Amino acid sequence: MSLNPDRFRNRAPVAGAGRIWEIAPDAGSIVLGMMSASLTPPPSMSAHGKDQKPTTLLHLTDTHLYAAADGKMRGVNTLDALNQVLAVVRDNPVWPPAGILATGDLVQDESQTGYERFRDCLAQLGTPVYCVPGNHDDPRLMEQVLGKPPFQVNGEIQLDGWTVLMLSTHVRGDDGGALDEAALAALDTALTQHAERHALIVMHHQPIAMDSAWLDRVGLRDADKFLAVVDRHDNVRGVLWGHVHQVSDRQRNGVRMLSTPATCAQFLPNARLFAVDDKPPGFRWLRLYPDGTLETEVGWVGA
Repeated sequence: MSLNPDRFRNRAPVAGAGRIWEIAPDAGSIVLGMMSASLTPPPSMSAHGKDQKPTTLLHLTDTHLYAAADGKMRGVNTLDALNQVLAVVRDNPVWPPAGILATGDLVQDESQTGYERFRDCLAQLGTPVYCVPGNHDDPRLMEQVLGKPPFQVNGEIQLDGWTVLMLSTHVRGDDGGALDEAALAALDTALTQHAERHALIVMHHQPIAMDSAWLDRVGLRDADKFLAVVDRHDNVRGVLWGHVHQVSDRQRNGVRMLSTPATCAQFLPNARLFAVDDKPPGFRWLRLYPDGTLETEVGWVGA
């Protein structure tokens, strides 16, 4: 049974939370920043067996578009950067993917025109686009502009042997995120209902420490409760997020924990105070196999 996307929307405000702009990774991260932008096409016969054909997804995050086409974040024209990313991924031999995961901060200035720019950039690609809001987004406008095919806001996606659960961690007025009790219960129910399927959980805010003092103040505020739900279900293969504008790849209790660089400016990893990295716009490819194997590569514009 498919869950109503509303059941994954957070409604609980966080008292006393302020607006902060910061985040970073931990010393145990496996940094993939030097990897190629190309995802190698799978061979017809692989370690997964000849019948194991993967589902390929593209992860884009933190596009930070503006109403104005020349809007910049940290000196980067975000619309130009997104278009550069799209040109790179469309030139990859695995294109097109089965879908694009867009994990929040799609628009920086909460403008309808910004969402229309995002829609117009991605609608031409001919692939479904699955979205969740970030702290800079306006969920109402996002739903209004991106709430119909080929776009989907929140909810779940059924792929070959996999369920992808798209969670909203948005809390108005807070740069951190949260999942209220109803959203956590919906996640628990979905993982139970799809216990026979491998699960990938997708959201905006990081549920684990990034070892960056300023960033770790604006992560998922109820991360312990979220991780307790994940720990109860052995079908969870990965958790994927944006927000941190940097790449990390870790294992926690057998679950792959992944963050993806932004399509615009990046944050310096392991920084105590906010600092901008010099890495270019980035993105992530994911390859989901029916046996539960998750393969992934990060790509950079100009790499």
